[in-house]
Amino acid sequence: MPYVFLLVAISAEVLATSMLKSTEGFSRLWPTIGCLAGYVVSFAALSLVVRDLPVGVVYAVWSALGTAAIVAIGAVFLGEPLTTVKVVGVSLIIAGVVTVNLGGAH
Repeated sequence: MPYVFLLVAISAEVLATSMLKSTEGFSRLWPTIGCLAGYVVSFAALSLVVRDLPVGVVYAVWSALGTAAIVAIGAVFLGEPLTTVKVVGVSLIIAGVVTVNLGGAH
């Protein structure tokens, strides 16, 4: 069950982060409410996950998958360039998470 909550936390964080641009510096009410609600849901779900799984592993997975998803969303939906440097950077982040998880398995 903690992995379900982890997926909820990642999804809510990605949704909230995707909405940041539409808030226009938190000057637009409804996008701001949606963005903040997404972060609240994300952290609430994350707090449930860390009851059962190591916080370092949880945070590594949450941040890495969130980062990878945001880079992809930026490239596909927001017209942001997907450069080699971004791809290498995200790959290194994911490699780091795999390393953290392997280290926690012993």
